[in-house]
Amino acid sequence: MITAGFDTIAAISSAPGEGAIGIVRLSGDQAVDIADTVYQMGKKKLANQDSHTIHYGHIVDPNNGQEIDEVMVSVMRSPKTFTREDIVEINCHGGMVATNRILELVLRQGAHLAEPGEFTKRAFLNGRIDLTQAEAVMDLIRAKTDKSMDMAVKQLDGNLSQLVANLRQDILDTLAQVEVNIDYPEYDDVEEMTLQLLSEKTDQVKGRIDGLLATAKQGKILRDGIQTAIIGRPNVGKSSLLNALLHEEKAIVTDIEGTTRDTIEEYISIRGVPLKLVDTAGIRDTEDTVEKIGVERSRQAIQQADLVILILNQSEALTAMDQELLAMTQDQQRIILLNKSDLPSQLDQEQLVDLINYQEIITTSILKEEGMDKLEARIADLFFSGQTGERDATYVSNARHIDLLQKASQALDDVKTGVEAEMPVDLIQIDFTRAWELLGEIVGEGAPDELLNQLFSQFCLGK
Repeated sequence: MITAGFDTIAAISSAPGEGAIGIVRLSGDQAVDIADTVYQMGKKKLANQDSHTIHYGHIVDPNNGQEIDEVMVSVMRSPKTFTREDIVEINCHGGMVATNRILELVLRQGAHLAEPGEFTKRAFLNGRIDLTQAEAVMDLIRAKTDKSMDMAVKQLDGNLSQLVANLRQDILDTLAQVEVNIDYPEYDDVEEMTLQLLSEKTDQVKGRIDGLLATAKQGKILRDGIQTAIIGRPNVGKSSLLNALLHEEKAIVTDIEGTTRDTIEEYISIRGVPLKLVDTAGIRDTEDTVEKIGVERSRQAIQQADLVILILNQSEALTAMDQELLAMTQDQQRIILLNKSDLPSQLDQEQLVDLINYQEIITTSILKEEGMDKLEARIADLFFSGQTGERDATYVSNARHIDLLQKASQALDDVKTGVEAEMPVDLIQIDFTRAWELLGEIVGEGAPDELLNQLFSQFCLGK
């Protein structure tokens, strides 16, 4: 047993359950030595192998000589690793038994079980990545569409980090120039020149920060998805729409009212935009206890939705419940679908137009998949004006980043207020420096331990 490996961590880095390959990862000064105690392939020792090489062999319990699994073992030496520490990855056959037994072996040999996100935390603490890149790792894992993955990859590559670094450098250069002007005045109007310099630089930096903040809405949509509630009274086609958008029979569809008794949630991608679809129970008055609970959850889903898709049956006249739903959602972002266009129309469209104040209506036959293109185009138009942004654009999507950028922008507003009031330069500098510090917090400079622990605790084990 290796007793010096206190600082070496290990965890299963592959997804739980059955799979072709399971991965047990070690990181730390003793990672290679610990792996060597359980690895066998003739006289070959991992400690003698070159960095970034992979080796065939077996994992064997050193206590009893029992062979655990046939494996491929990767050896990666610091500093050219994710954590900037020595890393060993044991690739075994997938499944809970094999990976758990190998993990138990390396823990018994001196490694310590990694905390959630500890590999990424070490990468941050060792200067391999900054905090925005660490957060991008989790965004990449959780990405549900190509565009949300692209956004996470750009952040992981350091796009946002570089933008923040450039902003901080401009502020620092300005502060240095202000100090030079104060310490070595060459002109009588040096104070006026300094205030003018602060004003101009503040406008420039604030403009770039506000430009980043302008991407926040689209960024959060790409990252978290649009909370979308599909609503309507029973049997108007809500579950059919969910199935049509998912291209699978996820929800049960029957002619019996009250078939859907609870909300059903699924993620889909429409033109690169993630939607969290919530198929709700048909809203109506009912004496059924279970259905009542479903109806109440439907009402809650409406209140929490970013987008409401309200389906009406155009083969029937508007009912009191239809009118109640129209009134309930009039202040929300919504799309109105007139479904069952393949049947004779019985709905008074002039009455409907009066009720919705000439809002655009999309006519569909979900059964025959007619009008779905118009629905997708309308969703993209509502949230991205028909476009999902430039492929190379940098979006701000993280709530922590947005909050810090807003505070930095406010600090720069305070600088402008001070300049306009002709306050002493040394007082104005405090707000300018504050903006620099707030931007630094985005990339993790001066981040408190409590924040780091909270962020990395959201990661899975082994990442």
